[in-house]
Amino acid sequence: MITLDPEAAIERLPGYAPRSGWQGASRCARPLSTSLLLIFAATAWAQENAFVTDAEPSPPSSVRPGDPWREAATRLPPWPKDSDLIEYRLDGPQGPFRYFVDGKHLQVGPDGVVRYTLVAEGRGGTRNVSFEGIRCTPRGTYKVFAYGAAGRFSTLTGADWQPFSRLESERYRDDLWRYHLCIPREFRPRPKKDMLRSLRGYFTPGQNSGFQSD
Repeated sequence: MITLDPEAAIERLPGYAPRSGWQGASRCARPLSTSLLLIFAATAWAQENAFVTDAEPSPPSSVRPGDPWREAATRLPPWPKDSDLIEYRLDGPQGPFRYFVDGKHLQVGPDGVVRYTLVAEGRGGTRNVSFEGIRCTPRGTYKVFAYGAAGRFSTLTGADWQPFSRLESERYRDDLWRYHLCIPREFRPRPKKDMLRSLRGYFTPGQNSGFQSD
């Protein structure tokens, strides 16, 4: 710690002329001595508490920022055959439709998207066919790539990834994501063989729970 005699410091100042008598010297020295003490105290504190101000070192070359997710190109599958359709039952009350997935052309793309052909069959036998994809994110998203009719698929242009609808009539997608296509709590697709086993009913919904819900 640096110390200084206030009286000695004042006498060294240019133009200093002491007044006669103790009171004159005291009046002059008090404000100057206080200022000098503050200056020297601040200087000493700065010397004792100096921080390193160099730039932060660069991270190791092995540390790289994650690449943003990119959707891979999608090719339309063949029209589904009845022999390849796997019916899966919804968890809870069954609605007016039966739901099938084309097991033969169920696939996981390089982008991690599970692509599948869905067939929804009404009680009168009418079928709605679509080719869709699901991402195994914590809340899941889906995209419809194409709709099918008369044995052909028609690409849906301008489609975006959407959150699952909570409407009862669209619960079939949420069930696919939650119970059949994705690994709970790991947020990645199952191996295809496990997807097929789950769709066929070898896994119960209780075994497959673990995703976040709204």
